[in-house]
Order: sequence, then C-alpha cells, then structure tokens
Amino acid sequence: MSVADARKPVALLARAGAARDRLREALDAAGAQVVLEEDPTVLDAGTLAAAGPQAVLVALEPAVEDALVALEPVLESPGLLVVFDEADLAARRDGWEAQRWIRHLAAKLHGHDDVLPPGREQDLVIDLQPGAPATPAQLHAEDPFDTHLAEAAARAEALPEDRPGENLPEPAIAAPSPSAWSLSDDAAAPAFERAGREPPPLPDFSRLELVALEPEGTDDVVKGAVLVIAGIGGPDAVRKLIGALPAGFTRPLLVQLKLDGGRYDNLVKQLARVSALPVAMAMPGDAVSAATVYVLPQAVGIEASDEGLAFTDGASELVASLPPAESAVIVLSGADPARIDAVLALATRGGHVAGQSLEGCYDASAVKLMAAGGAELGAPAQLAEQLAARWP
Repeated sequence: MSVADARKPVALLARAGAARDRLREALDAAGAQVVLEEDPTVLDAGTLAAAGPQAVLVALEPAVEDALVALEPVLESPGLLVVFDEADLAARRDGWEAQRWIRHLAAKLHGHDDVLPPGREQDLVIDLQPGAPATPAQLHAEDPFDTHLAEAAARAEALPEDRPGENLPEPAIAAPSPSAWSLSDDAAAPAFERAGREPPPLPDFSRLELVALEPEGTDDVVKGAVLVIAGIGGPDAVRKLIGALPAGFTRPLLVQLKLDGGRYDNLVKQLARVSALPVAMAMPGDAVSAATVYVLPQAVGIEASDEGLAFTDGASELVASLPPAESAVIVLSGADPARIDAVLALATRGGHVAGQSLEGCYDASAVKLMAAGGAELGAPAQLAEQLAARWP
C-alpha cells in the first residue's frame, strides 16, 4: 500500500482565508487526504456525503454555525469523526504550538495516543500498577463473617422467646354477632351521654389562620452536580456525552472546557443543538438548577450551602467544591493532568468518577492517570449511560 493510499480521507469545512490555509497544511502534515475543501455556508449535505470522508475538520466561527445545522444529518453519521477548531485560533497558530496541534490532530485521525515530539516517546511513562482498588471482600478476608454467625447461634438459646398470645390481656367482650347490632345500643353512645353529662364545649377556631402548604416533591435544592472536564480535542467528546443524556436526567452538568479564544457563547450554541436538556452560560450569583447543562468560563466557580449550589465570581477548584456522594466528575480529552489527584480523591469519598476511553481520545494524558488510579474508562455515550443509571 502506498503512502497516498494510507492517508485518511478528510473533508475540510472552512471559509476561505488564513484559517483554511493553515488547516489544510495541518491535515497534510498529519497524514490526511483532503477529499473535499469547501465553505460550509454554501455546501449542501448531499455533496458532503458524496465525497465519502471518514473524518471532517470544521473551522468554527459565528458565520458558519447556522450552516452546520443543515449538515448535521451527515456530521452525525455513525463512524464519522468530526473535529472542531476555532477559526481565529487556527489562523494565528504557528511555531511550536502549530506542531503540537498537528501531532494531536494526527493522533485523532489515526486513532492512537502518541502526541509526543520525535525523540520524546519515553517522557511520559505511566505505571498502571496497582490497578483497580481492592474489593470489600478482599479487605475483610482476615475477618470472616461466619465467626459472628456462630457466636449469635450460641447465644440465641439464652435469650427469652416470644410466643403468640402469651401474656396478652383477655378481651373485655366478645365480638357480637350481626343480629345483636343496634343503633340504639348504649355502648354506641358517646361517653358523655352514658355518664349523663353535657357535651364538652367546641374548640375556638376564630384565631386560626390559613397557611399556604408546599406540595410534596417541590424540594428543588440541588445537592450535587456532574462536572465535565475537557481541553484540546474535548468539544467533540463533550458534544457526544451531552447528546447521549436523556431528557429526564435530573443532575446539573457543569462543562469546564478550556478555550483559548474564550468563545464560550459559541460552545453554548453548539451544545444546545444536541442536548435534550437546556443549555446555559454559568453566571456568578446564579443558583445551579437541576436538569440543566452549564458552560463555565474560566473565571466562574461554585460553592455549596444548605440552599444548594451557586455560581461564584472567581476561579476555584470545582472538584473540591462538589458534595462527593451526590456528584460525579467525567474526565475527557485534553483535561489538565494536575487535577486528577483531586478527582481520584473525590472517588474515595463516595463520588462517581470516570474517564474517556483511550480509543478516539485526542489528548489522553489525564485519562491515563485516571486509569492508573483505578477509574473506569468508556466512550462518551457509555459515560452518559453510567450517569443516567446512577441518577435515573
């Protein structure tokens, strides 16, 4: 097989300009064959499908967002890899940063995790020992439960035994037969009539006030949340995760995706197109609502109180702010490896943590650390299924 035959067919969707030129060069360097290069604002879904790409690289900018809606039937095809990049960043990217992006693009296109520069392959060596944590049965292997059962059986004979009907008082009267029932029976009269006294006075209701009662099930205090951490290569994984969640999912999702261009408003629009849940921008001072997807800019944090979760002004380590037993952290492509210790610590306190599977992961540095700590990995859709099963 020739080198040309081994190149992966890719469609480049970008408006004419510096961004498209840079992305074309990056695809060539990453070992891709550009089978279609077109402005998405003038492209139709039939032309895109006829080109037969195995992957699509999209240069995102406000002018093309509406056009992508018409192409969604093709972009959502099973097995088609879709990679998004910010057009303004692509136009400015050069030097070391451009070479780094090309390595990540090649890993994404060809399904491997080698993103290190030549000669640096041994710099990142992760020891996967000791593997998954010990099970409860393994931890208590030296303290078998049979010993406690034997002790309980030995002491059971010395304990008093209850017998049905024993030590119960005899009934005052036997139940009368239906023929003995009578509306004029003295026993049916109130006690004050049988004693020949006046009835007691009625209570005074004049000072009572009506108080509005809250109907059952209105407790909407948010006790926990699902934090989704991602970075380079993460938008596609986030999109697949959010798109796989059912409309009845009740936990809020906090998406923390580092964007160099800071175009979080675009991310809100992109996720809203695939999400069955409402998608909003996190704003300091707002309470966190259930069943909502929030995009968190870098300068927004959260705090927990008796009233639930609320967004704060100022960056903070969100993992440490989550109530462990009611929360989860999902680590996707490009997440910061420095945060994984806090994520794994949340798991030891009852939180649910998981990471994206290595297959198809654009930047797997943090995900590998998750696996080394015993966390389960899965495709974004599988991670969504786990969340839905945990909080149905």
